[in-house]
Amino acid sequence: MPEDDKKFSKQLIGKTVVTKTGKRFGDVGDIIFETNSGELIHLVLGSPTPYIEKLELEKDKDGRILIPFSAVIAMGDFLVVSEEDIV
Repeated sequence: MPEDDKKFSKQLIGKTVVTKTGKRFGDVGDIIFETNSGELIHLVLGSPTPYIEKLELEKDKDGRILIPFSAVIAMGDFLVVSEEDIV
């Protein structure tokens, strides 16, 4: 992976999470990863929008909405997720 393509987790916190069609889900509040391998598992949504509250998505024990990292299809100014891979 070229050096310019690498992202640090602190660069992802606070970014807006949107779908391919532009629906806003909220912001990245935290990231859950596997400590042994470093594999990213979930994005924890901060400030979820009313749209995503209607979807019955996985939540952690504290009630925070989790987005599987495998659903992320692009990272830039926003994190773009595939809604089909979440619901």
